[in-house]
Amino acid sequence: MAATPAPNPDEDLPPDIVQPVVLGPTWKRGPDGNFVLPELSLGWHVLSWTAQYLQHSTGRPWRYTPEQARFTLWYYALDPETGRFLYRDAVFQRLKGHGKDPLGSTFAAVEFVGPCRPSGQVAGPGHPSGVPEGQPLGQPHPEPWVQLAAVTQSQTRNTMVLFPSLFTPRAIDEYKISLGKEIIYAHQGRAHIEAVTSSPRALEGGRTSWTLINEPHHWLANNGGHEMAAVIERNATKSADGSARTLAITNAYEPGENSTAEQTREAWEAAQAGRAADTGLLYDSLEAPPEAKLNAAWAPKVLEAVRGDATWLDIPRIVASILDVRNPPSRSRRFWYNQITAAEDAWLAPYEWNACARPDLQLADGDEVVIFFDGSKSDDATGLVACRVSDGHVVTLGVWQRPPRTDVWSVPRDDVDGVVDSVFARYRVLGFFADPGTGADEGDGSGYWARYIDGWAERYGRRLLVHAVTTGTRRHAVEWDMDDRRRQEAFTHAVKRARVDVLERNLTHDGHHILRTHVTNARRRVNQWGVTIGKEHRESPRKIDLAVCMVGARLLRRLVINSSQFSKRPRARGSGRVVVLG
Repeated sequence: MAATPAPNPDEDLPPDIVQPVVLGPTWKRGPDGNFVLPELSLGWHVLSWTAQYLQHSTGRPWRYTPEQARFTLWYYALDPETGRFLYRDAVFQRLKGHGKDPLGSTFAAVEFVGPCRPSGQVAGPGHPSGVPEGQPLGQPHPEPWVQLAAVTQSQTRNTMVLFPSLFTPRAIDEYKISLGKEIIYAHQGRAHIEAVTSSPRALEGGRTSWTLINEPHHWLANNGGHEMAAVIERNATKSADGSARTLAITNAYEPGENSTAEQTREAWEAAQAGRAADTGLLYDSLEAPPEAKLNAAWAPKVLEAVRGDATWLDIPRIVASILDVRNPPSRSRRFWYNQITAAEDAWLAPYEWNACARPDLQLADGDEVVIFFDGSKSDDATGLVACRVSDGHVVTLGVWQRPPRTDVWSVPRDDVDGVVDSVFARYRVLGFFADPGTGADEGDGSGYWARYIDGWAERYGRRLLVHAVTTGTRRHAVEWDMDDRRRQEAFTHAVKRARVDVLERNLTHDGHHILRTHVTNARRRVNQWGVTIGKEHRESPRKIDLAVCMVGARLLRRLVINSSQFSKRPRARGSGRVVVLG
């Protein structure tokens, strides 16, 4: 037996300089070592204007940090050929306390009364604004309507409270600014800034010229955040001059919540990887490297790296918070390392699951598949997932869950039944397991799904190579109730195999976004047979039902392939042999 190697204390020590992970152009350097700046940018005029008309809370003229100034130049960068903004929207993701709200408030002030749109003119030599020669000059928006959007009033208040001390007396006098708590006016009411919260219907149809999206890592389906983000995008798209834009300021989001911040990051990553069209999203983030540790040696150097120019952050105090055992490591990584990390008990990390996505491997008519159904009545989701027998590719066939902010709802069973019929019509289904779940009983005492599951067994049982229940008094071709101890044991072993298959890239899936959410929501739960999956807690709104279906479908595929009937089945000409190891 080999001896256990002694721990190496040097592994816990950081290098002399910790190199952060940088996203976006703000931190990009050229061959000469200098930061790269856009060829043309209205940001030069923005920098000049803010220095004259805005001020810090101490009364000093406003000055951006070098980091903020470079981001400003890139946010207002123009396409040299078209003269339009290079970026349609932007995300500024930084660690907590970085100064995202003050930065957002200055951009809101610029969009309110400042030189926020190209005038068609360029600065000449020695222009009084200080704009470099050849750079574009800006002009105010003719009908500025600036919104500060968040899902709670407290979030918008963080920005609104900055304006009374942000505008200089000169700005207030020159632009006739009237400061209010929730609405700020200028130019006798022709321009205004307003704070808005999650009321998508009230926002629909607005002619907003610019929107600050505050803390989209809190924008979820159940608090109206998704609807609100969609309305803001539509309003910006239909703007009269085509130049309405947004800026999102955010901390690192928690994977699996499917927040607007998570959706935006994944859309940006898909565009960067060539899996989706580049729609003009500027994503700017400064994050700790993956190998960064949460210990007393690493934390100070990591914080120095990821804070950028936010030198006002108190590093010793933050280090103390990181080392406080009451704070979960995943939270410290999100708040202080600006890292997107899964919870400590997460079954799979998002990047592990995402690496197995193969949406190009679509099911074809006539493919041999197995399907797994997980039923619910209203609270949990109901799902149907297929696994192709030949290669184990996982495809989401259907998911039904309560719509956001809906009090009374139940799964449309006839719709589910129709999908099941469609699946049997299109594919060669060799196995079908259905867990009826724990839905409330109907008046006749039968379970919520019993009649449908019995009907599926009657219609399709003879086609299936394996049946769910083959012993006892109640034999059934389809019903696979996971409350049974033997099935819990089998499912636990399947959970382990599925995780190994993901980590070893032996499992592919269709990339379905709800399946991804349910997989990343799943938490490790220990039982007498090993590690299975469960919700973070019993009443958690974060669903995992499609993850259960995925594991169940992979389990069923293995049972089918190992069955005595598999090699005897009639096969289409040219079909290959399937081998499952382990």
